[in-house]
Amino acid sequence: MEDLSCLDVRMSDRDVRQIGIFLFPGVEELDAIGPWEVLSFWTRNYPEDGWAVFCTSFDGGPTACANGLAVQAHLSVAEMPRLDVLLHPGGLGTRPQLKDTQHLEWIRQQRRVVPLMTSVCTGSLVFAAAGLLRDRSATTHWGSLDLLKEIDPTINVRADARFVDEGDVITSAGVSAGIDMALYLVSRLASPERARQVRRVIQYDPQPPV
Repeated sequence: MEDLSCLDVRMSDRDVRQIGIFLFPGVEELDAIGPWEVLSFWTRNYPEDGWAVFCTSFDGGPTACANGLAVQAHLSVAEMPRLDVLLHPGGLGTRPQLKDTQHLEWIRQQRRVVPLMTSVCTGSLVFAAAGLLRDRSATTHWGSLDLLKEIDPTINVRADARFVDEGDVITSAGVSAGIDMALYLVSRLASPERARQVRRVIQYDPQPPV
């Protein structure tokens, strides 16, 4: 089992700002793990920047992801510290969330206290259903662009955008786009140079073979 002592120390430091990646049944693996790779490398290797990242879920237990991977959350939402950034991934598990009044109200509650709300892939559908994207620009997985507009016709859907920064809400396109958004977060929250350092170490330089 991973040694969480370093994480515990960082999370107990009131001067450290917190990023929470929300896990749920049916979450798309790379939606969560891609940003985790970026953000955990950054926060663990550059603690002087003053940020920490952890994974959370409603019950704090293992989460069965969309493609069979099981991921253990660090904390339940009841145990987590106050967030500075919430990252809501996408995946097939977002579909029932669109009509889950309790989940949507939880999202609205987070919106009231969390300075920066971010989503990957179809996580933006949940934000739209909760009313967070009204009269804003946003994006999502290419296969769900029409649904995003259907949920809230006031949204300016950015079909070609890898991610969209609306100040206090950032949405990204599908799956691997979460890595791009996470690197952008490092740039925004720390510096472009720090983002370049992280990008180099994780060797993220997409060159598709087709």
